[in-house]
Amino acid sequence: MPPIVHVRGLSKRFTVHKKAPGLRGSVRALFVRDKLVKDAVRGVSFEVGEGEIVGLVGANGAGKTTIVKMLAGIIHPTSGQARVLGHDPWKRHNDFRRQIALIMGQKAQLWWDLPAADCFLVLKEIYRIPADRYRRTLDYLADVLNIGDELNVQIRRLSLGERMKMELIAALLHTPKVVYLDEPTIGLDLSAQRAIRGFILEYRERHAPAMLLTSHYMEDIERLCERILIMREGEIVYDGRLDQVVRKHAGYKVLTIHLQEQVQGVCETPELAAVGEVQECNEELIRLHVPRREAATAAAHLLASYPVADLTLEEPEIGDIIERIMAAQKGAPA
Repeated sequence: MPPIVHVRGLSKRFTVHKKAPGLRGSVRALFVRDKLVKDAVRGVSFEVGEGEIVGLVGANGAGKTTIVKMLAGIIHPTSGQARVLGHDPWKRHNDFRRQIALIMGQKAQLWWDLPAADCFLVLKEIYRIPADRYRRTLDYLADVLNIGDELNVQIRRLSLGERMKMELIAALLHTPKVVYLDEPTIGLDLSAQRAIRGFILEYRERHAPAMLLTSHYMEDIERLCERILIMREGEIVYDGRLDQVVRKHAGYKVLTIHLQEQVQGVCETPELAAVGEVQECNEELIRLHVPRREAATAAAHLLASYPVADLTLEEPEIGDIIERIMAAQKGAPA
């Protein structure tokens, strides 16, 4: 099956004008304007298939939101090609716009002075959704998100988590085939984050849209994405499965030991450094990075050497691995 989102050599360059502070700088800017050229996205290529949730991760300013906006048709690229559902996004044909959704956690699309139910009726007319399909879809989304009781409450009177759920309903009322999720859980509490993640997974199972997700919350990426794109300074430095990132770029596991009793001087013993790289140590807890292939041997050795109350052997945090990959791309050791 051909990919739904197809991107080749996509780039975006912005030109910004600089002005010195103060009156003198303002007067000078009337006659001479200094320009700063920034390559927000540089020659990226990737594909997203039906039913796939691809995570787009990187530091602030890496170009993630710029890519999303180009694929949604909000801004034009400087060069390169992109096809979404067979359309050029920036031509903004109605057939294209009826089949996509853009959810931005930092930007609301609903009218604050209206209840959500009224906002949804406006969107029903905009997208020309048949009445029976509109009712079925709204009932399903409100039920899954457990938000039905708040549909007639003004948007401004809802909590942040409730507003985000309404934004999701608004974006998905027309059952889009492509969904862009730009920081959908930003600012939400842990309970609301879990609810949003669970809903996204259920919606994917039911409708199988192509999804592109940006997030600074690594739990979003780990819970929702099987594949990730790692960006640095406008370029994609990794494109692959999330589980392969760990195997390929993390040659260690995290070994944590809680001791049954305080052991004086445990952190100064040379055998700890021989077993692995000490990350945290006190008289009651030891945390090491141990070579992946030697993890079982290291655990057995420490069990025999210390009064262990509890031992855990875990994969490293995905966020730490991503930071190591980006550091390696800068020339630092991985």
